[in-house]
Amino acid sequence: MIGLKKRNKPISFDELLNELQGAKSNEGDQNHVSIEKLFHETFMSRHSSFKSFNEFLRKGNFDVDTLEDIDNIPEELLDRHVNRETDFGSWKSMLGRANEDYEADQRV
Repeated sequence: MIGLKKRNKPISFDELLNELQGAKSNEGDQNHVSIEKLFHETFMSRHSSFKSFNEFLRKGNFDVDTLEDIDNIPEELLDRHVNRETDFGSWKSMLGRANEDYEADQRV
C-alpha cells in the first residue's frame, strides 16, 4: 500500500501539521484519485499478470512509498517495465487507460 513518505530525519511539528493538512485536503478533492482506485485488481489482471499495482512495482524492483516516489522513477525505466510486464507500450499509455476506465466507471 502506498502511504506517507518515510523520512531519514526527524520531522518538525510544523512540517507534520502541514503534511496532515495536505492529506486531509486531498481526502475531499474530487480530482484526486488514489493509485489503488486507478490500478485496481480487475484492471491489473486484465492488462498484466499481476493482481495489484504494488506487486507490479515490486517485480520491477521499484521502491515506492508515495505518489512522489512514482514520479521520481526515471520514465524510461518505468516504460521498459510497463512494456515488458503489461499490454501497454509505455507508462503514459497505461496511466491514460486507467484514467479513462476510472472516468467511465464513474459515469455508470
